[in-house]
Amino acid sequence: MTADTAQTLVWDWTIRLFHWLIVLLIPLMWWTAEEGMMDWHRRLGLTMFALVLFRLIWGFVGTWTARFVPMIKRLGSLSAYVRDLFVRRNNPSFGHSPVGSLAVFALLTALSIQVGTGLFSVDVDGLESGPLAILVSFKTGREIADFHELNFDILVALIALHIIAVAIYRLVLKNDLVRPMVTGRRDDVEPVSVVKIRPVAFIISMAVVAGSVYAVMNAG
Repeated sequence: MTADTAQTLVWDWTIRLFHWLIVLLIPLMWWTAEEGMMDWHRRLGLTMFALVLFRLIWGFVGTWTARFVPMIKRLGSLSAYVRDLFVRRNNPSFGHSPVGSLAVFALLTALSIQVGTGLFSVDVDGLESGPLAILVSFKTGREIADFHELNFDILVALIALHIIAVAIYRLVLKNDLVRPMVTGRRDDVEPVSVVKIRPVAFIISMAVVAGSVYAVMNAG
């Protein structure tokens, strides 16, 4: 192991913060919905909206390991990667592996649908609704709410698969995926690109997110 390898930064702080805030927000949003704490549910939903929107933008203008294009390219080697996994042959990746890339797209899709449907959802009596529900009819809002609940079950299933996969990587393949998502660094990979946040890209991304959240909050 070289000194440079020991200091390899893989995940920038925005990716790590996004990951752990999502881990915190999902159970909180479930709990506030179950307990009927809809004011808090809406606040948390807007926070989730901001996080997911930032992550989607960051997938195009962020650091190399955050971008979608490298992940899409790695999907081309998904079959070979999976075959290697079945014989317990795995080399740690700089960024997302093919399986990890697939998981990112699946989870971001489910999260985007969950947030999007939440914005337009209407409850049974019409007293509680998302900030954009005013743009749709009551019937449409109810149908969206039903899909919001169905998609949550899909999201939970994807999260469960993700947790199982992380455990298998750690216990079977001896590849720790959790620590790098905390520290941002790995000591067993060679860098493909320098992970460095561009201030202008970050500021513009945050401005777009802030403007979008403001527009949603004042849609009514």
